[in-house]
This record gives sequence, C-alpha cells and structure tokens, in this order.
Amino acid sequence: MRIVSGSQADLLVERLARRDSGVSRLEPRVRRIIEDVRRGGDRALRRYAERWDGLAAKQSLRVSQEEMAAAWRTIPPVLRKSLRQAAQNIRRLCEWQKPKSWTRTRDGISVGQIVRPLESAGCYVPGGRHPLVSTLLMTVIPAQVAGVKNIRVVSPRPSAEVLAGAAMLGVPEFYRIGGAQAIAALAYGSDSIPRVDKIVGPGNSYVTAAKKLVSFDCAIDFLAGPTEAIVLSDSGVPEFIAGDLVAQAEHDPDTLVLFITTSRELARSVRLAMTKLAKRNPIAKESLRSRGAILVAASRTEAREWANDIAPEHITVETDDLPFIQNAGSIFVGDFSAQAAGDYGSGPNHVLPTSGQARFRGGLSVADFVKVITVQELSSKGLRRIAPAVECLANAEGLSAHAESVRVRCEHA
Repeated sequence: MRIVSGSQADLLVERLARRDSGVSRLEPRVRRIIEDVRRGGDRALRRYAERWDGLAAKQSLRVSQEEMAAAWRTIPPVLRKSLRQAAQNIRRLCEWQKPKSWTRTRDGISVGQIVRPLESAGCYVPGGRHPLVSTLLMTVIPAQVAGVKNIRVVSPRPSAEVLAGAAMLGVPEFYRIGGAQAIAALAYGSDSIPRVDKIVGPGNSYVTAAKKLVSFDCAIDFLAGPTEAIVLSDSGVPEFIAGDLVAQAEHDPDTLVLFITTSRELARSVRLAMTKLAKRNPIAKESLRSRGAILVAASRTEAREWANDIAPEHITVETDDLPFIQNAGSIFVGDFSAQAAGDYGSGPNHVLPTSGQARFRGGLSVADFVKVITVQELSSKGLRRIAPAVECLANAEGLSAHAESVRVRCEHA
C-alpha cells in the first residue's frame, strides 16, 4: 500500500473527488435487459434467472413462507440470537429518526406537515460472494418502521441465512431473482411481481446501472458502488486503523480504502499492520494493492479538507475532528467504534452513498420510505393579512387569475 504526500497526494484527492459510479459503459446492455423484462415479463425474468441465478426449470420465482420458516429453523441458535439483537438495535434507531407530523398556527394561518408512508418498496439484497443478511435487515426494517404496506425483497440465490432473516422480519414477498432484471421487474412490474414506488439497496454494477436507468420512472435511494472507507487519525492505534481498513477492503477488490494522517511514523506503522492483516485475505490484499493509499497531509486542516473533498461512504475520526466532517455516509468516532459494528448491529444503516454522493445525502433511513406532505389552513383573517403580498406577486408574474382567486375571497370574507 503506497504512502503519498505533497502534490502527489493533492492530485490523488482531486481525482477521487471527481470519481463517479462508473456504470455508464454498461448502460446499453442493461437497457436491453430492462426492455426485455418490460416486454416479456415473467418469461424474460425466468430466462435470465435460469441463466445467471441458478433458478431451476420449474422452480417458483417467489419464495414461499414455508421455505423461509424452514430456513429459520435450520440456522444455529447463536445466529438467531444475533439477528434478533441486530434487528432490535436497527429498529430502535429507525423509530428515533422517523420524521414527525406537526402544525404551527399564527395570525389565522396554520401550516405544518404530515408524514405518510410509501405504498410499496423493493429491497435488493445482493447474492454474490457473501450472503448479506445484514443488508436485508438494513433495507426492510426502515421500511417497516415507516409503515410501508407492501415490501418486496429480491435476491439471487438467496442463502439460508437471508431467508431466515426474512422469516424473522415477516417479509411478505420474497423473489429469487437478481441483477438488472430484478430492478426492471420492481420498477415496471411483471406477471407475478407488482411494481413498487421505490427501490433501495446495493448491488453489483449491473444493478447500479439498472437503478440509474429506471430512476425517472421509479424512485431509488442512490447509486451504491463499491465500498469506501477512510480513517482520519494522527494518534490512533495502528492495529485498530488497519483492522477497519482491511475489514472494508475484503468486501470487493474495487473497494476504496484510505488512511489520512499528518504523522509519517503512524503511516508506516499502519501500513505494516495492514500488510500483516491482509496476508491471508486475497480480496482485501488485491483491494489494498489496487485502490488503497495512505495520504500524509501537511496539517490537520488539510487532512480534514481532503476527507471532505473525497466524501467517503465510511469514515473514522477522532473526537476533535467530528465538527469538521461535512461529507460522509456514516461517521465512526474514536478507537472503539469499529466500522464493522455499523455494518451489522450498532443501529445506523449500512446502505450508504458512494462515489462522492455523500456530498448531498446521507445513508438509507426511515425518511427514504415516507413522504413529508405540507398542509396549510387559512382563516379569512389570515388570508386578508397576506392578500396584498400574494396579489402583488401574482400580478408581477402576470398570473392575474392567481390574484383574482385571492381577491374574490377577501371581498366575501
């Protein structure tokens, strides 16, 4: 893992700040898959699922409640306990973060907001090299807390762990499909899968490209690319820092892992610790080699600026840094806030923005599954009080009917 500083580090940060999801090259192929599913429905879905997802010839696209319940019975008791504990922590945080309805009244004008859940949501759970049961929890639980009536989960080759988690959560609809074809089915519907209002959850490049292409017809959370992790520290424990970065690096060979510091001595110690930890982890080793770096800043201010410019998915900082972090998907503070704790069970969501999207949004939350609708009620006194300003502005825009709609009310008030 290279150590860079000075102008070389500045150039690397500038390049990383301009990174994107990198899925544009896949869009022509993904667009064909989407159109195929829109035209062919379940027949097209089955063809893709049998080709890529291991679906048997006569196997149902939909997983039965009995199959999910059977999976729950087969997993070890310790895993059942761990799933319950993680779900409890996630659900508690979701309850705390749920937007609230409110009303304020002044001078005859009442204004406020009401919070309404989406009618339906599709949760994508990756089925690649790891059975991401944690992603099931992180996508389904916020939707449940929000009050979403119809929750549909899709996952290719769902593992026993994922199916068991679905049983524990009481997932009503689970489909064994994945990839761009699953996104198309959720966005536009098929013979057996009704369309949803919003699609959430991470996936591979084909899933990300599909979410991008359907986003004008169906709401999405964001385009989640490969994992990103930064640790910003001048005095941390090398083994702790290395542990977080190697842990995130093992997700994918394309994971972006960076350590930012002003201490060259700490930089060298962290590099040595990471080399040891990744020695028997080929995915992490490849990630560190291809996309890992240690950036040595000239000052603490510069280190913080670099972190904000990169806008990472995960970042670990010291307590004094927290007020200065503006752009991040999720922030971990202090030596014992392992990033893996956030991946599984501390409560905050692990579905987080990547590719610099943390500049304008945070991670998945209950707010992604509700609509905040404004409400207003004016008395005759309240309308008369603001009528002159409303009429003036309407006439300034040349919208005389707007002005008249207020004027006629005031005449009869």
